[in-house]
Amino acid sequence: MFQFNRNYFILTILLFLTEVALAMYVHDDFIRPYSGDFLVVILLYCFVKSFVKVSVLVAASLVLVFSFAIEIAQYFNMVEKLGFQHSKITRIVLGNSFAWMDLLAYVLGILTVIRIETLRLKRKNKIHKQMNFR
Repeated sequence: MFQFNRNYFILTILLFLTEVALAMYVHDDFIRPYSGDFLVVILLYCFVKSFVKVSVLVAASLVLVFSFAIEIAQYFNMVEKLGFQHSKITRIVLGNSFAWMDLLAYVLGILTVIRIETLRLKRKNKIHKQMNFR
C-alpha cells in the first residue's frame, strides 16, 4: 500500500511552490482565494499519491472529504475554540473563514484531477495495447 512515487512528489513540490507564490505575490479578490483553493486539493491529491498506492477515486475522495472537513471547521471557528487563534501557522494551514465558494473550488479541483487521471490512464492503456499488437 505504501509506495513512493517520484512523479507525484515532484508535482506536490511544484504545486506547493505555486501556492506559496500566490500567497506572497497575488493580493486580489479572485485569483488568490479561488485558484489557491482549487490548487490545494490537487496538491493534497499529489501528496497522497506520492506515498500511498490507492486508486484515483479513493485518493480524490479522501482529499475532498478532508478539505470539506477543514472548511466546516472554519465555519465553526475551530481555530479559536481550540485556542490556536494566535498561531499564525495554524491560521494559515486551517484557515479562519468559511466560504461556500471554497467548497465549489475544492470540487472543481478534484473533478479536474479525476479528468486528468482518466485521460492519462486511457492514454497509458492505448499505448500498452499498441505495444501488445506488435
